[in-house]
Amino acid sequence: MTRLYPGLDFGTTNSTLGLAGAAGTNAGPRLLALEGGAPTLPSALFFSMEDGRTYFGREAIFEYTDGAEGRFMRALKSILGSSLMEETTPVRRERLSFVDIIGRFLEHMRHKLEAEAKRAALAGEGAISLDQVVMGRPVRFVDEDDAADRAAQDQLEEAARAQGFSDIEFQFEPVAAALYYESGIASEELALVVDIGGGTSDFTVVRLSPERARAADRLSDILSSTGVHVGGTDFDRLLSIAEVMPHFGLGSQTADGKRRIPVWYFNDMATWHRINTLYTAQVKRDIAALEKEAAEPRKLVRYAHLLEHRSGHRLASAVETAKIALTDAAETQVTLTEPGLAFQAPATRSAFETATRDLVTKIDGAVGEALRAAGVAADAIETVILTGGGAQVPAVRAAALARFPHARAAQSDAFGSVGLGLGLDAARKFG
Repeated sequence: MTRLYPGLDFGTTNSTLGLAGAAGTNAGPRLLALEGGAPTLPSALFFSMEDGRTYFGREAIFEYTDGAEGRFMRALKSILGSSLMEETTPVRRERLSFVDIIGRFLEHMRHKLEAEAKRAALAGEGAISLDQVVMGRPVRFVDEDDAADRAAQDQLEEAARAQGFSDIEFQFEPVAAALYYESGIASEELALVVDIGGGTSDFTVVRLSPERARAADRLSDILSSTGVHVGGTDFDRLLSIAEVMPHFGLGSQTADGKRRIPVWYFNDMATWHRINTLYTAQVKRDIAALEKEAAEPRKLVRYAHLLEHRSGHRLASAVETAKIALTDAAETQVTLTEPGLAFQAPATRSAFETATRDLVTKIDGAVGEALRAAGVAADAIETVILTGGGAQVPAVRAAALARFPHARAAQSDAFGSVGLGLGLDAARKFG
């Protein structure tokens, strides 16, 4: 009976599970349907105060946006390796560590894997290994801090091991994307993988070929792998700060003109994984006091609404929707309409590109560093493999391709290539 091996891509924005059989079994990589037939599961949880349930993925987002009472959490991968991982946070009537919360999400993914294992066994399609898994990781969880970077992987492994995975290997996400791309080529190529995820950007120079694909150890084919802690959520944050947060008080002064409203309230409200930290009685009191002093109190009233109704993630989702729209449109609207708040503000691609210019510069610099580390010239790159949702941003795509006018641009599966590649890697490592 064919044995299938899982690769788990726990992403900042979306997660996937890939399955593949060992070479020669014709059990090519596939993604497991995780929610309503969809192969991607948004990396989100909602702890409901109304029915006591924990919701995941699109259901979590729906419960939160529908106004249910509870705690919404997203972009948890961004916390790995940070000081927040040492803290606990209130969830319903208990306090949970962030390792525990990430574990809850991975437990849900494992249940999906176990259900598929039962279905596949009954259908005679093969046995799925439930103890072994290859997990994806960015090249850098944390920039310029090796200890924190190691801690981030250890924390993710701890969360996975607590859910029953006893044999855990890690693979760089851009390498996984390259392995999937390689499964469809007919000759040798020197490729650069540009993986712009929700929280990190990774760049790998790698030799690919059908012959090399048969090897279990590909270390010698990876010429370099670099990364920076820049991803799609950073683009969301800067779009929000530039076009949205000024409507909620950012940049405002007190009525006497002597000082500005502190900016950290707005920076945190624009940052996916920091939003929940604002929902405290002290922050509510601070904003109420600032509202009385502000030259533009109506803006602080809007901000107070976000706190009172825990609407920060709904606003962040509206910003993310606008960012995606700006891929094809020159202008769009950021819209949030709910009882007590009717907010709409224009967002333009030109303003977005101005606000995120430094991020694009970092990405361009990381591409250059990948080439230098590999010891190859730009004109030696034959293929640029683009993957990850952030690679759809026009300015990012342009920066990624600028050095390689003669290379072929290969748009891999934006949200599934890493999971598929991790499945292939799992079959090679464990098969």
